[in-house]
Amino acid sequence: MATGFALTELTARYARAVDRREAATLAALFDPDATFVLPPALTGTGAATELRGSGVLASAVVDAVSHLQSTRHVVHQQVIDVDGSTASGETYCTAHHVYAGRNGFRDNRIALRYHDRYVLGDTGWQFSRRELIVDFSEDLPVTVPD
Repeated sequence: MATGFALTELTARYARAVDRREAATLAALFDPDATFVLPPALTGTGAATELRGSGVLASAVVDAVSHLQSTRHVVHQQVIDVDGSTASGETYCTAHHVYAGRNGFRDNRIALRYHDRYVLGDTGWQFSRRELIVDFSEDLPVTVPD
């Protein structure tokens, strides 16, 4: 059970680091040789894009959200399979991307899943691979407090 909690906390720390734009914190959550796979729905290239290396992928993730007013990544259910010092899992998330529109603020909400692989290292559990899958999105007006 402790391993499951550690992996659940790892995903929560990832969401918090993205929302706070903390690239160094984000990089520390990944194995140095980690891979992050972005789907065509987010890259606009027609093909999945793979980022490699914890520093590269952390910078890319933070850069991708830095233009937004705010983000809020809400982690939902997670299924994890542990096999010694490695594990795999699927994590559901709702990603809120708040931006200034023509008539006020809007939230581009994305229902997504991560297919994750984890590795247990000297400093604890880290992501060795994250593959982001977009299920659907919606764009709605929101009120942002002053």
